[in-house]
Amino acid sequence: MRAADDGHRGGRRRAGRARHGGPGTGGLNRSVFGAAGLLCVALGATVALSGQGEPPVVRVETSARQGTTPPTGTPVPPVAAPAAAGTATAGTTAPRPFAASPPTRLLVPAAGVDAPVTGLGLNADGTVEVPAADRADEVGWYRNGPTPGETGPAVLIGHYDTAHGPAVFRGLPKLRPGDRIQVRREDGGTVDFRVRSLLQAAKDEFPTAAVYGDTTAPELRLITCGGRIGADGHWTDNIIVLADLVDPAASAH
Repeated sequence: MRAADDGHRGGRRRAGRARHGGPGTGGLNRSVFGAAGLLCVALGATVALSGQGEPPVVRVETSARQGTTPPTGTPVPPVAAPAAAGTATAGTTAPRPFAASPPTRLLVPAAGVDAPVTGLGLNADGTVEVPAADRADEVGWYRNGPTPGETGPAVLIGHYDTAHGPAVFRGLPKLRPGDRIQVRREDGGTVDFRVRSLLQAAKDEFPTAAVYGDTTAPELRLITCGGRIGADGHWTDNIIVLADLVDPAASAH
């Protein structure tokens, strides 16, 4: 499929085969998104193949700061921050998880994100929905996994761009370890996270265990596309932000 067509077909595209597994179950079933990296195929619509200028290259900025420029398709090692307040380390207590409540809005000031969150389910063939290309200012939450603040990896998905132009997660590669993320929830509360690391990996080398594996505390994943535009018109990589829950008691001091 050409890049200009990506993200259409009724606004939903495939992101790998999934199985239901109710919220709050800890880690996501690793079959949720099927073959590693398929999210990028679904999210990789682009306006860049216009024939004007050089094809874009999107990489996490933390990797550039380290002076590394890995070749296309080579995963960028995670760039981790020192343990922050509220983040469990050896000998410390993890932040207390929150009760289940769906997310309604995502705020990531350092990435310029202030966007509504909508639930994503399954397509008729068992694949995971992704946000509609004509609503690229919205973030999608995989509602068969944990809600943000529950124990386990809550997953939020957003476009980097679409055929309509830049999208909600355009600024995600600019994030640094330690940056704050806020998730407003249906119960009226707000849950704070802090960026721990950024990963970039080729679609066929997606770090499934690191992203979807079980966790002992509430964590958050933000996923979009990056790398280069391949011959098939899709972005070659995924960019993933891993974030930890901030203990409300610790952040109040």
